[in-house]
Amino acid sequence: MEDESEPNLFAGPRQAPPRELTRLSARVRRLVAPNASPLTFNGTCTYIVGEGAVAVVDPGPADQTHLAAILSAVEGERVETILVTHTHRDHSALANELRKATGARIVGPPPFEPTSDGAGVDSSHDRAYAPDAVFADGEHLAARTFTIETVVTPGHCGEHLCLALLEERALFSGDHVMAWSTSVVAPPDGSMSAYMASLEKVRVRDETIYWPGHGGPVLEPQRYVRALAHHRRQREAAIMAALAAGAETVSDIVARVYVGLDPSLLRPAGLSTLAHLDGLCERGQVVAEGSAPGELRFRRT
Repeated sequence: MEDESEPNLFAGPRQAPPRELTRLSARVRRLVAPNASPLTFNGTCTYIVGEGAVAVVDPGPADQTHLAAILSAVEGERVETILVTHTHRDHSALANELRKATGARIVGPPPFEPTSDGAGVDSSHDRAYAPDAVFADGEHLAARTFTIETVVTPGHCGEHLCLALLEERALFSGDHVMAWSTSVVAPPDGSMSAYMASLEKVRVRDETIYWPGHGGPVLEPQRYVRALAHHRRQREAAIMAALAAGAETVSDIVARVYVGLDPSLLRPAGLSTLAHLDGLCERGQVVAEGSAPGELRFRRT
């Protein structure tokens, strides 16, 4: 799930995605799920890694046509592992059905633990996700033709992780870093402080290309991640300026900071603004007053 209200930094124009299997590298093939939307761009990217004995990264939404496309793409091969970057339904909801069809095990983050009654942001999570094993940070999965290393990257959501393909110095970056847009960071599950720390965590690594959960590859990833972090700092400065000018609520701040925003993107903009405010409160630069999210008022200290 992404925030198209943010600028596209280095992204090119949106193009219709190929629905057929696309060869990306010696070890990586891609299918794009038919779930295009303002928050998923052209659809969820499902990656097939390896040859003969393969892993499927982010099987995608619970869509039978996409399941059929995956099974067709791996015909004559053995799916050994289903890898999940995070438990939003557009990434993991097909995992259980793919496991039934192939006998592969599901490996990824732990299941989502809700913090509310299941409404709102919590509802975007796949409650049926049931991994056979949970990845720890720095853990390795060694297959016949490839090696995956886990890079735990909370921020977009609390249990997000990226997957490094060591033989190709490539990173399956999920919704943490994408070329077409910045990620929605939606409290309480998402954390801007954690997101910023996770950006730095991947920036200092040596990958030369990212394969994201939506859209095309991230090239020159270290430069791109620096730009993402700089953009977030600029957004934070704009929020502080809005508070100084008299804005007190999230909606007040969004109206000042996101001038002319498409109304359909007001909610994700508000969520990311709230995440920034939470981070500012953690650092003691802003104080929140009120007892419920819709009633919160913010002021600078």
